[in-house]
Amino acid sequence: MEPLSEEQTGRLVAIVMDLAREGRSEELLEFFDHGLPVDVQDPEGNTALMLAAYHGHADTVRALIARGADVDLPNGRNQSPVAGALFKGEDEIVAALVAAGADLDAGTPSARVTAQMFGRTALLP
Repeated sequence: MEPLSEEQTGRLVAIVMDLAREGRSEELLEFFDHGLPVDVQDPEGNTALMLAAYHGHADTVRALIARGADVDLPNGRNQSPVAGALFKGEDEIVAALVAAGADLDAGTPSARVTAQMFGRTALLP
């Protein structure tokens, strides 16, 4: 089997990111179960975890964490998944990321700064 071309790889990553945005965990996880790195990034540096967290898909976030997704991997704008979830008011996702060891001081703005800006500091340990 030949390796994928750059164009094919780009299309594959786009499909994976769409599945993460939509919270379609079962289909998404098949890609990782067949060898795609769980921390693959799109051209903007987003991971499936980042997009699932930002779009409020707690079950998908937990499934990606269970597959070993890096909870601190920032996107191309240096935003962390936990800061994105805080920004969107996704309490359940924030709790899952914190429980998985998310660094509340990573990224710009950090989760702590984001929580202060939006009055959500009660969500943080």
